Amino acid sequence: MSLCTKKRKLDKNVQDHLYFDSYADVTIHEEMIADHVRTNTYRMAILRNSNAIEGKVVLDVGAGTGVLSIFCAQAGARKVYAVEASSIADQAVKIVKLNKMEDRIDIIKGTLETIDLPEQVDVIVSEWMGYALLHESMLNSVLFARDKWLKPGGLILPCKAELYISPINDLVSEDRLNFWSTVKNQYGVDMSCMTDFARKCIMNNDITVNPVTVEDVLSHPSKFAELDLFTVTVDQLKSVKGTFSCDCFGSSTVNALCVWFSVTFPGGEKPLVLSTSPFKQETHWKQAILYLDEPVDVEQDTKVEGEINMYPSAESSRHICIHVDYSIGQLKMQSKTFSIPDGYSESQP
Repeated sequence: MSLCTKKRKLDKNVQDHLYFDSYADVTIHEEMIADHVRTNTYRMAILRNSNAIEGKVVLDVGAGTGVLSIFCAQAGARKVYAVEASSIADQAVKIVKLNKMEDRIDIIKGTLETIDLPEQVDVIVSEWMGYALLHESMLNSVLFARDKWLKPGGLILPCKAELYISPINDLVSEDRLNFWSTVKNQYGVDMSCMTDFARKCIMNNDITVNPVTVEDVLSHPSKFAELDLFTVTVDQLKSVKGTFSCDCFGSSTVNALCVWFSVTFPGGEKPLVLSTSPFKQETHWKQAILYLDEPVDVEQDTKVEGEINMYPSAESSRHICIHVDYSIGQLKMQSKTFSIPDGYSESQP
């Protein structure tokens, strides 16, 4: 298997500092709370589970501004321990006080792995998901909290995550490539020779985070992985992989693969699902686009299949690489490894 380009490995303390520092600014919190799909789904999931929360103890992992902790208090929690490592915890204290919840919500500033709680908890709530689910996610901390603090039979919100993939025809990249053929008509200078260079720059090894329109998706989604938060281990997160098989809808061109996720909250007969699918309302997670080296023409029922593996970068355990082995129709198997560029984090606009 090919690996991400070798770079200097960052010390874990440096990794953690960079990660938590990205949450010290207002921009990311504005973006997350303004994401109505995200915030309202969490609110509805917490209120729907009020029978399991009322009178109980809740741990909010990576509490940020404390909005989920307040939802839990509104659902009747006896005590909420809101753990937040970044300096936004100082603002959470003010927000909790403003909402007159300081008697039930304790803001604990520190990393989940180093703080101490006075008691075991009945419920863990966390918005831990990153781009492509696992980039800069807090899932390791959630699992640590589960193993150390959650009572037997306790509740985890959300309780399950699923990963999906589909081939797409990304028209934005096609327009960018075609641009160089239009320059002559506009300015009298032929720059069409730039197309090959542009293709190498655009169709590179980066995981591109952008919204994908439903019209660009060329097949039904194929689920390639599922994580049960009650049983998954940190060791298993070192390689989240699976196979996929997609049948194309009709004649088009595949120039990329698209990855997205959903998480499920327990809710009796009708669990609540937060989806980042291009078939659903857009969220701040958008979708992860993996550009192929060369576009491939497809027809109705052309099969796009292969294996995908998501694993931590060797340089920073909080960053992910995605390796894909894939074939399209009768073409031979291809392989490509992707990573999110340096400096790209949840704090990006």
